[in-house]
Amino acid sequence: QVQLVESGGGLVQAVGSLRISCTASSRTFSSTAMAWFRQAPGKEREFVAAITWNEGRTNYTDSVKGRFTIPRDNAKNTMWLQMNNLKPEDTAVYYCATAPVLGVRLREYHYWGQGTQVTVSS
Repeated sequence: QVQLVESGGGLVQAVGSLRISCTASSRTFSSTAMAWFRQAPGKEREFVAAITWNEGRTNYTDSVKGRFTIPRDNAKNTMWLQMNNLKPEDTAVYYCATAPVLGVRLREYHYWGQGTQVTVSS
């Protein structure tokens, strides 16, 4: 079983930047890919970005392309979500998750963190 711990959320003004992190207890086949999802109040959880540990292949949802990046440190089993030019609509609880493949669907991800709140004020 993989345990994920997120940190780094908080309040930031629009056009500002914030970086949140996710550290995994281990890396196995079931955690080939790591992803960030987010859930805003009253909305469904949605895919944000994902990366594979070995090749560093990435995938981003259109609304964050050019603003968010997903660096990783394999030695520390840690990935981050670097968020730049933040908008109020980025406000959500952000979750990290692991999957055996680089996917965008919730059901592909087996282990989840507890979530960290990101609030962007206008």
